Formats: sequence, structure tokens, C-alpha cells
Amino acid sequence: MKHLLLIIAVACVTNLVYAQEESNEIRTIFSNESVRSNGGYGGLMVNYSNIANRDAILMGAKGGWVINHAFTLGLGGYGFITEPKHDVSLNKDYEFAGGYGGLLLEPIIGAKHPVHLSFPILIGAGGVAYTTTNFDYDNNYNYEDTYEDSDAFFVLEPGVELEFNVVKFMRFALSCSYRYTSDVNLSYTSEGTDFSSIASKNMLHGWNFGLAFKFGKF
Repeated sequence: MKHLLLIIAVACVTNLVYAQEESNEIRTIFSNESVRSNGGYGGLMVNYSNIANRDAILMGAKGGWVINHAFTLGLGGYGFITEPKHDVSLNKDYEFAGGYGGLLLEPIIGAKHPVHLSFPILIGAGGVAYTTTNFDYDNNYNYEDTYEDSDAFFVLEPGVELEFNVVKFMRFALSCSYRYTSDVNLSYTSEGTDFSSIASKNMLHGWNFGLAFKFGKF
């Protein structure tokens, strides 16, 4: 939780300072001035994380409505997979795979500057499975994914992005976020196993580091 509070605090302070620099005008609820700009974007993301003490790759997409160059309301999500490791209990290589997504809230600070900040917050749900791939070498290398157990979870992921305005319709960003989830319960279910937990309940908590590419009207 301390990571979330720190990110929110930085976003609020930065927004306040920038707002004071931009204008001293006070805007009221009943002001006749309309929103000056509306736009939207779609983006692709690739991230690295550590899940259950394994290297993991996350591929994602997000997009939404950009309001007055200062706030994005939209949707986003990731799919992820970890490196496979040998499981002694099952005598096979297993990996964690899954995905999550939901509502995207993204304050943007100094959007008209070539380099600026945004503070995306993803709120949603997802699922994860402990899985392996079985290859049939005698039948044209067909394969079948099987899983030992799976579970669903809620997720809250606040982050910060350092954005670069490459051209008018494209932005590139370096991103960092922290993933919080509800408890994940994965246990051995195969015959001959001891039905113990496969990983800790907070296995999905952790940092994401990556790149984002955004295209649209900002």
C-alpha cells in the first residue's frame, strides 16, 4: 500500500504545481467555458516483471478517451507468462500464465511538452493458471495445454510513465507500475500430490517495468 500512496502523492503534487504554472484562473462548476480538446489513443505495451520468483513477460494494450490533454478514461489489460521450471511433484516443466484488465484512469501532466509524465491506474480483474504444454511428437508435433490449478483475482495497478512526444500522433513511454491483487490460491490437485499450495497467495504482487507505444489524437 505504501507504493500506491507514494505514487498518488507524487501525482497530486506534480499536478498542483503544473496547474499553478499554467494559469491562475479559477474555473467553476457553472462556467460556460467548454472542454477545449477531446481525443483518444490506442497503445501497445511490453513489460518485464517477477511472478512467483520467476521472470515474466507481459504483453498488453490500452486505450481511451483523452480529455483536454490532461486525463484519459479508458480500458487496458495484459497477458503474461513466466519462464517454465521443473516441478518435482509433477515431474514436468510448469509455468504460470494468465491475464488481467479493466478500467484505466490516467492523469497526464504537461502533455504539450516534448517530455512529460502520466500516472495510469488500472483497476480490474484477471485469472492465472499453473500450466504445462504436452507435445505429441508422433502426430505432427501437436500440443495440448493442461493446467494443475487456476484462480481468479482482483487487481489494482498504479504506475507512472515518462512520455516522449515523438510525432504529433505518436508517443513513446518508459513505464513503471506496481501490481496489487487479492489473494491467489493455487494448489496441487493431481493424484499422487499432497494438495499443498503451489505458490504464495501474494505471488502476483510486484513491479512492472516496460515500454509503451501510443497512437492517436492527444
